[in-house]
Amino acid sequence: MGGDFAPSETLAGITLALNELPESVNFTLFGSLPVMEGAFPEGHPNRNRLTLVDCPETIPMGEHPTKAITQYKQSSIVRGFLALKEGQIDSFAGAGNTGAMLVGGMYTVKTIPGVIRPCIASMVPKENGGYGLLLDVGANADCRADVLMQFGILGSLYAEYLMNIPDPKVGLMNIGEEEEKGNLLTMAAHKMLRELGTLNFIGNLEGRDLFNDKADVIVTDGFTGNVLLKMAESFYVLIKRRRIEDEFFNLFNYEDYGGSPILGLNKPVLIGHGISNAKAIKNMLKHAMALCQSDISERIRTAFS
Repeated sequence: MGGDFAPSETLAGITLALNELPESVNFTLFGSLPVMEGAFPEGHPNRNRLTLVDCPETIPMGEHPTKAITQYKQSSIVRGFLALKEGQIDSFAGAGNTGAMLVGGMYTVKTIPGVIRPCIASMVPKENGGYGLLLDVGANADCRADVLMQFGILGSLYAEYLMNIPDPKVGLMNIGEEEEKGNLLTMAAHKMLRELGTLNFIGNLEGRDLFNDKADVIVTDGFTGNVLLKMAESFYVLIKRRRIEDEFFNLFNYEDYGGSPILGLNKPVLIGHGISNAKAIKNMLKHAMALCQSDISERIRTAFS
């Protein structure tokens, strides 16, 4: 029920996903029961793959995350996380209140032991046709150096097991390439990443390295990462507004990525863009299946144990 175009685009995206994903994949939908039954009535060809859970409350997009989780007990986000915690579903995805999704995950399925702060990761197109990973992109506006160091570990694991990049190159976003550049945070994080020994850490990156292949994983705080991500998204909007067709900038279309994973939780969780349309919802659900198949949460748990 969350998102600017919900529930119509969400329901349309679920229909697309039902048609494209294997029949062994089932969906549990959390939302208004009359709305869901109207879209998938008894006798619908895919009705046997759906479980409908009535959630009469909706969390407003501007609601404070902690208040939302504690006061809207019958919302789709709260009921969804409860089902994830109890093992009724294998992953949870939504395009609703981002803060509520993050806090809900931390309150229910909890953070993997050893992970200081979960983070949100986002794909970044590369000039060579591949993709990189940027994290954090909004969950942690303020970070400590050891938190950034852990982002490097989380990103490296995701790049290896979801993006199939062997020994991914990890870089730290900074204002210069030299080791002594940056503020107190980046200088301390650089030292920790360099001394960690288990990562293919290549050093500092500059903003101009975001789209080249210098690094596969780009580590930064959530404030900087969110600014970089929103700026990158604006490129796609600008070229479309000017009716320019460009193969590289078409890769910036958020619809193709669907959602961003919260890395560091005990179970897979995906946050969709607030403006998600049917295509984005479909791709978010495909991404959710990939997270399950990769067993990324267990791989992170093993790394941090």
